[in-house]
Amino acid sequence: MKNPNLRPGRSGSRAADQIRPVKITPDFIEVADGSALIEMGRTRVVAAATIEEKVPPFLKGTGQGWVTAEYAMLPRATDKRTPRERQMGYPSGRSQEIQRLIGRTLRAVTDLRALGDRQIIIDCDVLQADGGTRVASINAASVALALALKKLLDTKILPVLPLRHLVGAISVGIVGGDVLCDLDYSEDAAAETDMNVVETDRGQLLEVQATAERVPFSRHQLDSLLKMADAGIVEVIQAQKDVLKKKSLMFMAYGR
Repeated sequence: MKNPNLRPGRSGSRAADQIRPVKITPDFIEVADGSALIEMGRTRVVAAATIEEKVPPFLKGTGQGWVTAEYAMLPRATDKRTPRERQMGYPSGRSQEIQRLIGRTLRAVTDLRALGDRQIIIDCDVLQADGGTRVASINAASVALALALKKLLDTKILPVLPLRHLVGAISVGIVGGDVLCDLDYSEDAAAETDMNVVETDRGQLLEVQATAERVPFSRHQLDSLLKMADAGIVEVIQAQKDVLKKKSLMFMAYGR
């Protein structure tokens, strides 16, 4: 019998609420303080954490640490080569917006006082882009940060793990009048509404970015998008927990 939830044309014949296969490889870069490669369908992002025993100038003497991020795409992450942004001498506006998003969501779940006078930088590099690169970056960065903080805990530099929650993110949108979860590039390009949702492992919202690309959307549709994002993020965070459990790092079960 044909599944009524399947949407013709979706990659992998996915249902409207079905996310792409998620695979997370921890310690993908062995020399980093914490790293993870995430594959969400054909989108692949590697996040690498660096621990620095210093803080930005504006935090000197405060006893508070910092978590920040940088984001970039490899030239052939897309169908056509994109010149490296360093040729411009500065990140593009899109890259700056995404790396600020990654940084502030991770800071929101990190006890910066417990981190002390040190900074953690998360470098997120897109190896292949097929939609949802910012949410994939957040998902990989959350694992990389957890592993870096575990390193500080294991070496007894820190007495407690400063990470309060894991962070998960997913894209949702309205395409051809249908509410869809985890848009690939073809769906994102055709979307009437595009939304990125970031939540903690307890379902608390960290960020919602919603844009009507072609036509306005209703409050009812907004609720449907958020409900679908909730379910997708549950799956992403479970994948993160499964990986971290193998690294002897446990987090509470997802629940409100």
